[in-house]
Amino acid sequence: MEATGGLVGAIDQGTSSSRFLVFDSACSEVARHQVEVSQCTPHEGWMEQDPAELLASVRQCLSEVGKTLQSKALQLKGVGITNQRETTILWDKTTGHALHRAIVWCDNRTAGVAQELIGATPTKDKDCLKEQCGLPIHPYFSALKVKWLMSNCEDVRSAVEEGRCLFGTVDTWLMWHLTGGVSGGVHVTDVTNASRTMLMNIDTLEWDPVLCRFFGVPMSILPQIKSSSEIYGHMVDAPFKGVPICGCLGDQQAALVGQRCMKSGEAKNTYGTGCFLLYNTGQTPVQSRHGLLTTVAYKFGPQSPVCYALEGSVAVGGQIFRWLRDKLNLLKDVDELEGLARRVDGTGNVYFVPAFQGLFAPHWEPDARGIIIGLTNFTDKHHICRAAIEAVCFQSKEILDAMNQDSELPLKALRVDGGMTCNELVLQLQADLLGIPVVRPETREMTVLGAAIAAGLACGLWRDLAGLPTLNTSVAYPEIGPDERDERYGKWKCAVQRSRHWASPTHKDEERRNSNKRKTTAVFSLGVLTGVVIGAGLAWALTRH
Repeated sequence: MEATGGLVGAIDQGTSSSRFLVFDSACSEVARHQVEVSQCTPHEGWMEQDPAELLASVRQCLSEVGKTLQSKALQLKGVGITNQRETTILWDKTTGHALHRAIVWCDNRTAGVAQELIGATPTKDKDCLKEQCGLPIHPYFSALKVKWLMSNCEDVRSAVEEGRCLFGTVDTWLMWHLTGGVSGGVHVTDVTNASRTMLMNIDTLEWDPVLCRFFGVPMSILPQIKSSSEIYGHMVDAPFKGVPICGCLGDQQAALVGQRCMKSGEAKNTYGTGCFLLYNTGQTPVQSRHGLLTTVAYKFGPQSPVCYALEGSVAVGGQIFRWLRDKLNLLKDVDELEGLARRVDGTGNVYFVPAFQGLFAPHWEPDARGIIIGLTNFTDKHHICRAAIEAVCFQSKEILDAMNQDSELPLKALRVDGGMTCNELVLQLQADLLGIPVVRPETREMTVLGAAIAAGLACGLWRDLAGLPTLNTSVAYPEIGPDERDERYGKWKCAVQRSRHWASPTHKDEERRNSNKRKTTAVFSLGVLTGVVIGAGLAWALTRH
């Protein structure tokens, strides 16, 4: 094994928590600490976080792990960062304070801005910029969030005009503060995070002046783009003062690296707050014809070649389980979900489309909304819990089907990771609905491990990728046939069609909904962020035991 010995740490700042883990050269975990972080939903479709809380949670994790390492006389060679992508922060470089709460990646407030921008293009096509940046014009991406902040926040406007404003995704915000902040903090990002802004040219890997002008974003506020594995700066505070920050990957690219998907044609799916399936396409960016994103997978060093990926993004993955707990009170803890779902053999023909913030890949329809369809007086909470799990798996199947069409080489097995993969029923249902084996590593921390690998390559913990140990895995195999699979998937797609355009109804949509009211199948629209109107029949069903 080409490893030199020592330890490397990695910060994982996500939507629901911040973590700091330490690994040795065998990729074994040495220490960890995790802190939950809060989200704010001030309006329907909005989600914000406090940048100061994100930073404080990371510092708390660093402090606690530092105590553990000091008690064992252990030291770090380097630190990597992985982060929730697209989440947008603007701050004052003279004070270090955020100018507005962070707008989270799944926030949908810029849907109107997206439509205006699409309408202003010659082709009126949301994909008109994909050749330049690999992405459709959609609220998901950072450029639209920056544009909204500049238009709606006076503090931001003033800071931009006075040259005080800095922009960054969460990685940039953390790195700037951890390397000195107002006293010389580095203002950088890596190619994977930059590729999610709509402002970086996917071929040159540089900020594109044409894209910046299109979105009205001044290039002066943008961080310098670096590779995913190099020394960016050094930490200035105890307990890791002087340790280099030398790895940076967006969370889904980090999971791709952690899963060792280093060859063209290899793919992984991460089941977290959302679900994200990445397919390595090698050193050539592939433009999707079926609703997927072209993104940077990694670039291990300033002089190393860049590797690209196709990505399918699902906004609501594990979030649906917390919604069942917090909004419908169907369970006290998300760990109860598998047991509840196993109380029934199927969903009772119930289908759940959790389009709480619209539909992401492959549809990209921000005006879709969530539905539960197929309710009868036989339905109870166990059927709905099982339908929620199946919803995550169906969404992943939609993406994989699109990837198979784009690559013209069907995937033979899917590597998976993320918190939801602790649920054995999720793995089995996913294998059933995909019709291929689902492979789970014994080590579940693929995202933070990927950031540690990027840092370890830069600081010399590993001399090359060949030095990484192999992964031990377990496999779930399909247990249903193609006829049942196709029938269930067909009903899912029918449910998806009924969820579309709910937030901006046309006359035709209204007529269709009025017609649907006369049918025996009940359809309930779920407005997750403004409240839920549930009929008496549904309320009775949910409380059955």
